[in-house]
Amino acid sequence: MNFAFTEEQDQLREFVRSFLETKSSEEEVRRLMETDDGYDPEVWSQMAEQMGLQALIIPEENGGQGFGYVELIIVLEEMGRSLLCAPFFSSVVLGANALIHSGDDAAKAAHLPGIASGETIATLALAEESGKWNADGIAMQASGGGDSWTLSGTKMYVLDGNTANLIIVAARTDAGVSLFTVAGDADGLNREALATMDQTRKQSRLTFDNTPATLLGTDGGGWDVLETVLDLAAVGLAAEQVGGAQMCLDMAVEYAKVRVQFGRPIGSFQAIKHKCADMLLEVESAKSAAYYAGWAAGEMNDELPSVASLAKAYCSEAYFHAAAENIQIHGGIGFTWEHPAHLYFKRAKSSELLFGDPTYHRELLAQRIGI
Repeated sequence: MNFAFTEEQDQLREFVRSFLETKSSEEEVRRLMETDDGYDPEVWSQMAEQMGLQALIIPEENGGQGFGYVELIIVLEEMGRSLLCAPFFSSVVLGANALIHSGDDAAKAAHLPGIASGETIATLALAEESGKWNADGIAMQASGGGDSWTLSGTKMYVLDGNTANLIIVAARTDAGVSLFTVAGDADGLNREALATMDQTRKQSRLTFDNTPATLLGTDGGGWDVLETVLDLAAVGLAAEQVGGAQMCLDMAVEYAKVRVQFGRPIGSFQAIKHKCADMLLEVESAKSAAYYAGWAAGEMNDELPSVASLAKAYCSEAYFHAAAENIQIHGGIGFTWEHPAHLYFKRAKSSELLFGDPTYHRELLAQRIGI
């Protein structure tokens, strides 16, 4: 079995990296993180129309390109490397995956073409005030039945919740956890931007007050879909973390080569060599975990639940360690606002907690493999 990337996949990586180096420079990231929407609509359109990135994993019958998850993790890795400010993760990894795995053909036909074209920005509203990412954390109630449902309650940490025009919401009915679609301009929906440590990824608090909603999939069948979506999201985030961790390693090594102390580059000192060697080991191990999880996601095989948690736990810690060591190697300049090291540090910390921290995922992994 060959786990190496194909020539076409390597070309995809080069293509995406070239695009992002132009469109997601440090200066542009700093500019966008200060805006309310957190992304450039023109670049978002180029990503969809010229690159076809939003359509990557969406089936061809729904206006997409029908590629697999391996291609998606390549793209996500490059986006993590450049700290892309755009609602790609929320729209494609969360929103599109929830629709694709919902089994609701009518909803797929209605919403996926818009996501593929970039016209629809979608997101998933799951976590609540408790901060839990499992079924126990879903307390929001849905009332009604048939074609007439309303939602009341609050959702927290919703990625790109202020800019999304399609929100997929997890709520409880008499039958159990169910999924609903809500329009971004629906009556009774209040959206409030949250102050976050990582300003490159916008989050929102969404409050629903008898907000009209449409059932997605089957009543009571929401958690089965969400389990799959959360595993796929964990894999996608792990790939993103690998891209960021590699960038931190590259920055640290480059600085160690050019920074001179006591008449010699600091990279010649044993302490710095050890830091860089440890970072390299962790980054390469994280790549192996993320790539294998991406393969399992592409195959949608029985290994996905366990390797998704394994990859999320390991890649979270590897990225955070690489980001912290990058600052240490840079010394005083690494702590300043002017240096990009802190942007990666903040992204690493927020990504570590998103969808559950490493401790949560190690416990989940133990449960899934029967320990």
